[in-house]
Amino acid sequence: MLVNVVLTIIRGFAMGASDLVPGVSGGTIALIFGIYERLISSVSMGSSALVALLRRDVAGFRERMGRVEWSFVLPLLAGILLAIALLAGVLESLLHEEAVLMASVFVGLVAGSVIVAWRLIRDPRPSHAAIILAVGIIVFLLLGLQGGTSEETVSQTASPDLWMFFVAGAIAICAMILPGISGSFLLVVMGMYGAVLSSVTQRDFLALAVFLAGAVVGLALFSQLLNRALERHHDVMLAGLIGLMAGSLRVLWPWPDGVDSTELGVPDVDVLPALFAGVVAFGLVFVIATAAQRLEKREESAQQRALDAEGGSDGPGSIDSADAS
Repeated sequence: MLVNVVLTIIRGFAMGASDLVPGVSGGTIALIFGIYERLISSVSMGSSALVALLRRDVAGFRERMGRVEWSFVLPLLAGILLAIALLAGVLESLLHEEAVLMASVFVGLVAGSVIVAWRLIRDPRPSHAAIILAVGIIVFLLLGLQGGTSEETVSQTASPDLWMFFVAGAIAICAMILPGISGSFLLVVMGMYGAVLSSVTQRDFLALAVFLAGAVVGLALFSQLLNRALERHHDVMLAGLIGLMAGSLRVLWPWPDGVDSTELGVPDVDVLPALFAGVVAFGLVFVIATAAQRLEKREESAQQRALDAEGGSDGPGSIDSADAS
């Protein structure tokens, strides 16, 4: 039990670290670890519990909250928060001081994730490849509409109304559970990055509260839709998510400005170190994915043994006794 908790915290730590990086989503890391559908299911159940509470259905609220996999969700959340607390300053410095090298690492991680996620499709078909290609191209082109999170982009953002903070929160939070797109980048696309950042630095608690309310509503609604889509159209949805990851490679292209821009440039500096870093990251994805699969099988075997032990009193021995009588 303790081992599973520690491993889940490590998974959450990896997700939290990725959420700090523009263009990289925690959903991508969840896919690599093989916990994506498990995460979406728990978030969806939690959101349905909130809906029941709003309807004053206390019994339904308790029933749904009891079905949330808290032994998985709480350690995962702890790991995410721990990563944000410990790594925010470190990653920010590396993204500025080693922009090309860090972007190369992220390209390798996402490229490897695309291949790993493709293996999760239960019945691969040419139509799934077509969906990946179409979604990837659309995302690639859309990401090119903005240049990045530079100071120039931020300074051009006007002071929005409160309702815009609500909408921004509802949309940006979706990136938390979608592979391939970061919340900060969605804010840039919506022109709300500077306003939200300013609210944090100036401690505008009213605007932040409205933003948080939008995030809660967006997460509740979107997680429900995504969970149903994964249950009913698993392979099609997964193909769409893979397309999101593939298209997001535009914002991670190392040249000219790393993850600070969606501009595409010709490699000019640090080519060999960048190539090496990308290849290592690419291989690391497969190492993590293989370890995650083995861990999942081990957990399933342990759960099965526990079930067998609990059912021992009803096993063959008791049946024989009953027959003998």
